[in-house]
Formats: sequence, structure tokens, C-alpha cells
Amino acid sequence: MPKNPLKLIECPRDAMQGIHHFIDTDLKAEYINLLLQVGFDTIDFGSFVSEKAIPQLKDTKEVLNKLHLTGSRSKLLAIVANIRGAEAAILHEEISYLGFPFSISETFQQRNTNSSIEESMETVKRLLELCDLSGKQAVIYLSMGFGNPYGDQWNEEIVAHWSMELVNAGAGILALSDTTGVATPEKIKQILPALLNDFPATEIGVHLHSTPDTRLEKIQAAYLSGCRRFDSALKGFGGCPMAANELTGNMATEDLITYLEKQGEVLNLDMEKWQEAALLSQSIFM
Repeated sequence: MPKNPLKLIECPRDAMQGIHHFIDTDLKAEYINLLLQVGFDTIDFGSFVSEKAIPQLKDTKEVLNKLHLTGSRSKLLAIVANIRGAEAAILHEEISYLGFPFSISETFQQRNTNSSIEESMETVKRLLELCDLSGKQAVIYLSMGFGNPYGDQWNEEIVAHWSMELVNAGAGILALSDTTGVATPEKIKQILPALLNDFPATEIGVHLHSTPDTRLEKIQAAYLSGCRRFDSALKGFGGCPMAANELTGNMATEDLITYLEKQGEVLNLDMEKWQEAALLSQSIFM
């Protein structure tokens, strides 16, 4: 059995970032406050990136000031795309994790962070230093980890190479990310067990995007491969607006919960608060 405990990361940030109409700051905070009461390990709540790139999240600091963390066991994660964002994020003691999208697709790295893969590797090294100094922990997303729609070269050796580089640099958490939904159960079963075996001291998770009809098979493939860290979003809302013109939704948290409970996992989630969050989500995403 995997050594790492089961961890569920709820991603309202990923769910909200591609919505064109601006969601009121108070409504964002109300929604995230409900999610904080459910009992997830981590809430991916916002980002410290250019508001020109992601205008929906320009109020991350204001949202953070409205969050009620007392009594919640959930930790907060914020996404950064460069050192400037990381330096801004570490000023907030409420934030435990800084997430950085490291793409193994040169095209997507340029689209997402306006830098090359090699330049982003240097950013990761500096980010890890900042996290060590500030008591934070970095989560490095291996974006386009299952392939890409741009024609950039991809294979298992490339995934393994950059995973090794990141681990050797000091990354303690990697999230293999299927940014545009190209992963298949076969690819998941090929890649994940090898990474889990090669890096037993590293926490390795999945951040999968999917259409509704393939969600469960991808969840199952990851779980049976030994993965115990899962990113998801309520009802599968969201996607990455920097990856493609058409958004591919997140894994639906309710599907993930159902599957894990059927496997005998004890999740200890407050389902009444979850239902309240689901009801409020209709005011945000519909």
C-alpha cells in the first residue's frame, strides 16, 4: 500500500479562473468559507499572478482577508507564476502551500508563465528557497504531464527526466497534471506507478481534467496505481484558460468522494457543509 496518506485538494480557484463575468469578492469568500468547513486537506483558493492574465483572481488578497480559518483543518494553497508572485504570497502567514505550474511542454510554459522550461526550472529553485525561508511548502504541477495539444514532444522519458530534476532540486510535492484532458487510464497506469516507485519520499498526486464521461475511469486508474493525492472541484467546474480556447473541466469532487468511499476510505467530511457549498455554487457557476 502507498505510504502517503489520502489527501483531497478542493480547487475553487481552478473552478473560478476561467469564468468571464467577475464574481463578487464577498461571494467568492462565502463559497470558500463553506468549503473550509467540509474537511478537505487543502483548499486551492486563489493566485498571485498578473490580473491581466487571470482577471477573475485579482482580488485574491481581499478574499484571503475574509476567510474564516479558525476551526478549519484545511490548509490554503495559492498559485504563483513567477518569483514576484511568490514574494507576495509568502507575506501571508495563512497560506501554507505555493503552487507553481511547471510545464514539460515548451509551448504551454510560454503561454502560461511567459518563460521557457529552463527558465522555469530556475524559478522553481528560487521558489523552493523562498518556501524554506518562509515556512511554506511548494507544490510543483507537472503541467501537460500526459501529453499536449501543441505537437510538442512528449513521452514517459521526458516526464521521468523533469520529475527527477524537480525532486533533485528539492521539490517535496509533485502533481502530475492533465491540463487539457488528454490522459487515458492506460497512460495513467504507465506513468504513475513508475514515479511513485522511483520517488518514494516525494508526495505525488494528480491534477486531472476530464469530460464527465471519462472522470471515473481516470480516478480509478490513478487510485489503483497507488496515487493518494487528488485535486478536484465541485461538479467538475473549471479548467485552465491558458491551455486552450475550450476549457476541459476538472475532476468532479462528488465523483471522487463516491469512488473513494466505495473503496472503503474514511474521508471524515462534513457533507452538510458540502451540500451548502453545492447549493451556493449555483449562484457562482450557473
